[in-house]
Amino acid sequence: MFEHVNDVQRKDIPYRKYSGKKLQEELKNMAKMTKKGVLKLVKEKKIRYVELWFVDILGRLKGFTITDAELEDALESGKGFDGSSVEGFARIYESDLLALPEPETFAILPWHQEGDIIGRMFCGILNPDGTPYVGDTRHVLKTILAEARKSGYIYYVGPELEYFYFRTPENTQVLDEGGYFDTIPVDFGFNLRRQTCFFLEKVGVPVEYTHHEVAPSQHEIDLRYTDALAMADAVITYKVVAKKVAADHGVFASFMPKPVFGVNGSGMHVHQSLFKNNRNAFFDAKDKYLLSDTAKYFTAGLLEHIPGITAVLNQWVNSYKRLVPGYEAPVYLSWARRNRSALVRVPEYKPGRENATRIELRSPDPACNPYLAFALMLGAGLDGIRRKVRLSAPVEKDIFAMSHEQRQEEKISTLPGSLVEALSLFSRSHLARRILGDHIFTKFIENKEIEWDKYRTFVTDYETKEYLPLL
Repeated sequence: MFEHVNDVQRKDIPYRKYSGKKLQEELKNMAKMTKKGVLKLVKEKKIRYVELWFVDILGRLKGFTITDAELEDALESGKGFDGSSVEGFARIYESDLLALPEPETFAILPWHQEGDIIGRMFCGILNPDGTPYVGDTRHVLKTILAEARKSGYIYYVGPELEYFYFRTPENTQVLDEGGYFDTIPVDFGFNLRRQTCFFLEKVGVPVEYTHHEVAPSQHEIDLRYTDALAMADAVITYKVVAKKVAADHGVFASFMPKPVFGVNGSGMHVHQSLFKNNRNAFFDAKDKYLLSDTAKYFTAGLLEHIPGITAVLNQWVNSYKRLVPGYEAPVYLSWARRNRSALVRVPEYKPGRENATRIELRSPDPACNPYLAFALMLGAGLDGIRRKVRLSAPVEKDIFAMSHEQRQEEKISTLPGSLVEALSLFSRSHLARRILGDHIFTKFIENKEIEWDKYRTFVTDYETKEYLPLL
């Protein structure tokens, strides 16, 4: 996944040859788009409407549509909107905000509405005076990426997002009984995934590969790695496209972490590395594990801080129905090379592919806010580098099969087991508060406390079936 990085500039990252030469050129041109270029393209393609996208504090897509006549003004000055109704944004008495579209994120949506061609851009959220708004999670990621650049680092990520296809949004009736890497005829989602990949590449999101996952009707599309900001935008786009394609075919795509009892939940394994001076800063040919000190410090920092940032990487009550042993969701704080029961895996190096050296964090799920998730993962790793945190020895045993006593002997602790436990650790994380800022940090806790209160007072079907006849 992390091979062939020849340059740290996003515009120069080469894409898979199977994407086609024409598509490769289109993707590079998108990445270099300027205000003037957007206006020219909109005029040439006769694009009537442009959607301005941003996310709320939880990573849910928000936005509004402007006409081509309003585009130039939007690119120069932004477009005003009421932020008081957006989760985690402004209070009622400070509601005026601006959405400033970023030209390099411009893409033409691959579906038309009543014949109209529609474009889209991601936006930065500003205060009326033009300063960055403290509730803009995209700006949080930009800030920590800038901090990394001061040390010469470029942060690359490549997530693997899993999801389910269901008959409707109202139930979890699956489309197939396929399993891992099954193909047609049992993989009824094959054509849905194929069209999703086609649409993703048309909007500038390169796909590495796609396949059926372990659970019935569960699927995965892996995005070609790139810099973290572009990838966070790509994750949001991925979910929009997957849901759009599914809806067009009369079914429903869900990124819920654990929608079906008794089968694997959906994760978002995040492959990540740092590059410095056009070289992979995680690779060391002389090391026993082929990992540099930078990679070891980064991994140690991630393992040290992850209990305190899990509330963001796994932000829903339902996330913790996935984070249990036995369903390929690692919960034990350890690292390994071959062992997929470890929280962090280091895929084995292949000669001639030094650029592919990376670490894979296996706990996040696809329902998180990718801007905050990537920001906190990077922040934790950079803190490990700064403090030169020592990395423990790898654990290559099956941790799921260990007894509690054996895990204690190995000094293997666990991730928080519920949202309320994760929130307790998050609220004490100085790293999370520093990276997110007081506003997002506080608003996130407030929102999740409300979610937990609703959940803990709700009487479930399980309780009714289990206890009503007995008590």
